[in-house]
Amino acid sequence: MNLRSQATLGRVLDDLGATLLELVHGDADRGGDIGGVAIHDPLEEPVLPQRALVLGVGLREPAEVATLLRTLGRHDATALVLRAPLALTPELRQAADESGVALLALTRGASWAQLAALLRALLAEGDVGDAEPQTIGGMPSGDLFALANAVAALLDAPVTIEDRSSRVLAFSGRQDEADPSRVETILGRQVPEYYARMLAERGVFRDLYRSDQPVYVEPPGEPGGFSVPRVAVAVRAGDEVLGSIWAAVREPLSGERSQALRDAARLVALHMLRIRAGADVERRLRADLLSTALEGGAGAREALHRLGLADQPVVVLALAMLPPGNESIGADVNLTSERQRLADGLAMHLSAVHPRCVAALVGDVAYGLLPVPRDGDGEQRALRIATDFLDRVGDRVRAVIGIGAVAADAGGLADARAGADRALRVLRSGPAHGTHGHRVARLADVHVESLVLELRDLVAARGDRPTGPVARLFAYDEQHHANLVDTLRAWLDAFGDVIAASAAMYVHPNTFRYRLRRLAEVGGLDLTDPEARFAAMLQLRVITPEQRRA
Repeated sequence: MNLRSQATLGRVLDDLGATLLELVHGDADRGGDIGGVAIHDPLEEPVLPQRALVLGVGLREPAEVATLLRTLGRHDATALVLRAPLALTPELRQAADESGVALLALTRGASWAQLAALLRALLAEGDVGDAEPQTIGGMPSGDLFALANAVAALLDAPVTIEDRSSRVLAFSGRQDEADPSRVETILGRQVPEYYARMLAERGVFRDLYRSDQPVYVEPPGEPGGFSVPRVAVAVRAGDEVLGSIWAAVREPLSGERSQALRDAARLVALHMLRIRAGADVERRLRADLLSTALEGGAGAREALHRLGLADQPVVVLALAMLPPGNESIGADVNLTSERQRLADGLAMHLSAVHPRCVAALVGDVAYGLLPVPRDGDGEQRALRIATDFLDRVGDRVRAVIGIGAVAADAGGLADARAGADRALRVLRSGPAHGTHGHRVARLADVHVESLVLELRDLVAARGDRPTGPVARLFAYDEQHHANLVDTLRAWLDAFGDVIAASAAMYVHPNTFRYRLRRLAEVGGLDLTDPEARFAAMLQLRVITPEQRRA
C-alpha cells in the first residue's frame, strides 16, 4: 500500500485509537511519516517500505516478538501491531526501546482484514500523485477521517461517513460515547445486516434518500437495536446519492446544527467525488503501466521501474471471472463493476503479501505482478497466494487464476504473461477440458490441455475436417442416427475398459461390445493399433462435431 505524506503514527492513533488500536509502549510522535503497511510472514525475509507499520498476525510468544522487534528496528519500521491482550514483559519493553519500534494492540473483535482496510482508507485516499496537496473546504482533499472529526465537533456527537451500501468509509473520535451497535459497526466497517434491515423496514433509508433534510431516528426499543438516537443526512452530488452521514445524538438537533449538518453533507460530497476521481486516475495509470510492462519491449523496463519492480523476479497472475449463465445489458454493467471490485481485492491481497506487488484490470483480466525470491519456488508461492485469495472470495464470485513462469527481468515478462494467459484459458474453458473444477493452475499443470486448445484454434483457422475412420463414423452416425462416435469416445476415455465405458453410455456391456465391433467395421479402424487409437483420440479432441457442422 502506498501511503500519502503526513500519515504519522500519531495521526493513525488519533483516528483509530480507542476503537481499534491502543499504544502499549513507545512514542507515537517518533518516526515521521508512515511509508506503508506490511503483514509479517515468519517464513519470509521481511521486505518493508520505509517506516513501515507492521501487522504481527498470529504472534504471541514474547521471545518471538522481541526478535521481530529487533529485526524491524534494523529496517527502520515505525510500529508493530499485535492482537490484544498484550502482556508487556520486561523483555518486550527492552526490545521495543532498543529498536525504537512502537508496540500497538489490536482490539478484540476486530479482524486483521478490517484493520488493513481501514488503514488503507485512512492513509491512502486522495493520493493521486498531485505535486502540491489540495484542500477542499480547508481540509486535505479526500481526507474523510479529518472531515468526520470536524463534523463531530460541530454536532458534539460521534459521527460516521458511509457509502450507499452502509459501508463505513470514515469515522470520528469519541465513538465510545455511542452504543454497542455503533462499536460493532466500526469494528466490522459495515452496518450489521439486521440493523440495516431494521432501518429499511422502518422506512428510514426511504426518507433519507428522498430529502436533503436531516432525518432523526428514535431507538427501536427492542433487543438487538441501538440505544442512542441517530440523526442522518444524505450525501448527494446532483441527483446521485453518494452515501450518508450518521451522528449518535441524545436529542434532536437544533436548527443551527441541522443546517451545519446539511452544509457538511455538501462538503463531504466534494471529498467523495475527489476520492472517486482519484481512484479512477490511479487505476488507469496503474493499468497502463502494468499493460506496458506485460507487453515487453522497450517500455517494459521503464514501466517496471515506475511500478517499483525493476530488477526484481516476478510471477504473473491472471485473474478472470467466469461469466454467468444468462447475460443482459444490466448484467454486463454489473459484471464490469464486479470485475473491478475483484481486481481491487486482488491488489489489496497481494499488497498484504509484498509491499511492491501491483495488480490492475486490463480488459476483462486482472493481472498481478508478485515479486519472488531468486532462489525460491516462485510459482509454488504464487499458487498458494492465489488459492488463498480465491478461498477468501468464496463461491459468491466464480473466478479462476492462471499463473505464469517466473520472469527474471523485464525481458521475460511477455513470455510469463503468455504462460499465465494460456493457463487461464484452460481454466475458463471448464471441466470438459480436463481442469476438473480447479480454480488455480500453473501452465505446467494444464500444459497438454493448453496445447489441445491451441490445436483447435489452428484447425478452426484452416477449416480442417475429420478424415479417415473418424470421418466415416461421423458420416454413418449422421445418415443412420447412430452413436458410434460417442461409443468410440467413451471407449478411448475409459482406456479400453468396456465395463466402465458401457456404464458411461448407460448401456449393457454386451450392447457396447456389439457397437464397438460395428464401429471398427464401419470406420475401418484397427482398435489394436496404438497409432490408430491416438489418431482417433486426437481428432475427437481437436475437431469437435460442432466445429465440423459449422
